Order: sequence, then structure tokens, then C-alpha cells
Amino acid sequence: MKFFFLQKHTTKHRSHKAFTLVELMISVGVFLVVMTISLGSIISILDAGRKARSLKAVMTNLNFAVEVISREVKFGRNYYCGTDVANPHVLTQSCPSGGTSITFTTSDGIDTIYRISPGGSQIQKSIDHGVTYLGVTSPDITVQDLKFYVFNTAPPPNQSQPRTLLVVRGFAGSRMTVQSRFFLQTVMSQRALNL
Repeated sequence: MKFFFLQKHTTKHRSHKAFTLVELMISVGVFLVVMTISLGSIISILDAGRKARSLKAVMTNLNFAVEVISREVKFGRNYYCGTDVANPHVLTQSCPSGGTSITFTTSDGIDTIYRISPGGSQIQKSIDHGVTYLGVTSPDITVQDLKFYVFNTAPPPNQSQPRTLLVVRGFAGSRMTVQSRFFLQTVMSQRALNL
């Protein structure tokens, strides 16, 4: 027995698939919401990158300035807590309660003063007995507080080793969103040169 299948010839109505205007508007709206959220994340990442670069620049500049101060103080003599503009500088004075400036004589015999600038924004140095001061920290850094704590400065026969504690506090960055705050302390003990 053979079965014959008859093909029925009917005209099929072919429908064309397409997007309606409403579907297109909804798709564009969803796309805009997703892009807005993504853009916010990208902006946050860029701000974090700026803050990291700012912090790195601050720490590099501040570390260099503190290293220079530390080296000069370690090999210096005649430590005076405060500003002594006498020429030559020979006074010594301890200040366990802290002062905003220090005067000492470097190993090269140069009378040096370190202080916070008037208005408190920069660490400054003078090598001409306080006539002129030059900034040693970058203008991008705002130093809010600078303290020198000086101990054991009495002249011989007191054989105690003089030491100085330096405390620096401030921030870097002009906008609040990218500011980086810092608080730095270092102790410097006198190292007399043995020549």
C-alpha cells in the first residue's frame, strides 16, 4: 500500500519582523540608563587615579624636604628651638613643648633656620639669618602645622646626645574630592662628624 501525500498549495502570508517605535524608544531609554550608570563609575575611577597621583607627588616632595631637613639637623650643632637671627648663631635652647621654627649651624658652618611660613602653608628655609626665606615644599602642599621638639641642647660638659622631633601635618590638592591628608613624624639625633 502506497500513501500519497498531497501537497496543498496555499499562499502563506509572510510577515516581516520589525521594531515598533515604542520598542525602539524603550531600548534607547534602557541604553541611556545603563550608560549613565557606567559613566558615573568611570568618573569615580578617574578621580581615584587623580587622587593617587596627587598623593604620590605630595609624598615624594614631602619626603625629599623632610630628608634634607633631617640630614642637615643630624650633622648640625647649636640647636635652638625658635628663630635666632644673631650672626654668628651660638645660642642653644631646648623646647620639649615644641616650637614652630628651629635654628642651628650645619656641618658646613651655615646658620640655618627652618620654619612654617606666615599664614601656615609652606615649610621655609633661611641661610642668611632670617633676612630671606625660600620654600622647601611644593606650593601644591599645604602645611597646616609644623612643630620642632628639641631635647638635650645644653653645651658641654653635658654629654647627652641632642635630638629633635619633627612633626608635620597638612594636605595636598586644591579640590576637596581629591585632597590627600598627611601626618608625618621623624626623630633626628645628632651625628657628630669624626674627621
